Amino acid sequence: MQLSKLIFEITPDAKVRAQKLQMNECQISAALRPVDIAAFEADSNFQVLSQPGLNLVYLAYNVTHQPLNDGRVRRALDMAIDKQAIIDGVYEGHAQIAVAPLPPSQWGFDGSLKDTPRDLKKAKALLEEAGYPRGFSISLFILSVERPYNPNARLMSEMIQADWAKIGVKVNVVINEDFAKFLKSGGDGKHDAILFGMISVNGDPDDWLRLLSCTTVGSSNFSRWCHKEFEGLIQRAAQITDIAERTQLYTQAQKIFKSEQPFTPVAYVTDYQVISKHVTGFKINPLGPTIFSGVGLR
Repeated sequence: MQLSKLIFEITPDAKVRAQKLQMNECQISAALRPVDIAAFEADSNFQVLSQPGLNLVYLAYNVTHQPLNDGRVRRALDMAIDKQAIIDGVYEGHAQIAVAPLPPSQWGFDGSLKDTPRDLKKAKALLEEAGYPRGFSISLFILSVERPYNPNARLMSEMIQADWAKIGVKVNVVINEDFAKFLKSGGDGKHDAILFGMISVNGDPDDWLRLLSCTTVGSSNFSRWCHKEFEGLIQRAAQITDIAERTQLYTQAQKIFKSEQPFTPVAYVTDYQVISKHVTGFKINPLGPTIFSGVGLR
């Protein structure tokens, strides 16, 4: 039976959303917590759909603030983060370690990129080389509201805070509870570092790399990083229709990104959608919005 009417109920609490789904008060629920997935997978009353997500969780460094204007410092901070612990602790394993500024499910992704192995001793050496043998203090801005790509930013920030403390970097976590104000503070560059994420709106590599464009400093470029060669590559690629040629340019741009480290890619999050076993014709939309065209109930 095709649907003729939809009822939407706004439920901010993810735990309550899961409870309503279990009680059949709704048949589809958005953005459930990773910790709830296993219970639904074990329940024959539900279908658990999943697919690689077109998303990225990242930690941007404001390169206009000292000492984050030094690439050695950014690489040291990146090297100190235990990404696997974040995948396990925040996502219950329902994500993979991110290494590039766009996800593997996006064409143009450079699969040759590798993270520098986590090494606290080498990270400390880089800080000493940069002139900070005793570390320093920075602010880390986070959004406390749950997002589809980050169900627990507080926990993630605490884990990063603990990792950086091991190399002598003291972190003041600044918690924002309003998304609009959080975006504005990021655009204004008030932060030293900021924890953010993105879901692609169009499935094009330009959507991701534009986060690091000189043209988006003051808006979505929270790193406030402007690199002439990187900028030239992504601007040229945006004017070309041939995918192979564009991919070549984007691959070069990603290598520059990796050497400069204006932000740390943290996680690529698996898309999950839990639906009642009675729902038919539902598909996950990789671009984020929930689409009900062709959906029915049996």
